[in-house]
Amino acid sequence: MEEIIIQSPNGDVFGVLQLPEGKTPAPLIILSHGFGGNHTLDLDSAAHFVSAGFATYNLDFCGGGFNSKSSGTMLDMSVLTEAADLNAVIDHFRNDGRISDIYLWGASQGGFVSAYVSSQRPQDIRAVVLEFPAIVLQDDSEKRRLPDGTFPEVSSIMGAKISRKYDEDATSFDLYDLLPAYTGPVLILHGDKDPIVPLRYSEKAKETYADARLIVYPGQGHGFTGASKQDALAQETVFFLEH
Repeated sequence: MEEIIIQSPNGDVFGVLQLPEGKTPAPLIILSHGFGGNHTLDLDSAAHFVSAGFATYNLDFCGGGFNSKSSGTMLDMSVLTEAADLNAVIDHFRNDGRISDIYLWGASQGGFVSAYVSSQRPQDIRAVVLEFPAIVLQDDSEKRRLPDGTFPEVSSIMGAKISRKYDEDATSFDLYDLLPAYTGPVLILHGDKDPIVPLRYSEKAKETYADARLIVYPGQGHGFTGASKQDALAQETVFFLEH
């Protein structure tokens, strides 16, 4: 593993690059963690992709989660600051001779951010995988809006404190309006018992994208376990290899 720090408008983005043996340049999958997470949570997925011949980069979003090695705190973070971080990572690797095509993989809020960024620069992204993308976060932020139209200075969600900026940025656009701009292939995976992001959000995304497939895992919640997790990794790997 090679630790690489990339400069974004929000500070230092820490991440870990892995390259497949004997294959240069290699296609790169950028893995984006969910709310409160960090790069270590998806290293198992990265290892699976590396064994299939892909390079991977697992990043810590600035202020993105607990035990992050990147700049900032969660009070500094929003989906748009994370989008800026991801854009900086993409720009960095577009100029790395060891890397060919770029793919995005995102879980939960990382899936939301990956969907947003790919819609902004579709020509730079070969294909996208979204695990239970947290499109619900826009509605969740809207519920925190005060009667005067503003948001609380600080809110607590899922054991973390976020600032007004998080809610302001989340409600400043409708992600569904942007998704059709990405016309490349998209694979969405979601459990039908997800208590955080209801399945209907991914069902709508599937219908909104130009070229998307949705895999639903019965009985799975916000995250996959057991046979469903292994199947998800297998499905994602085949998807990346085919595109």
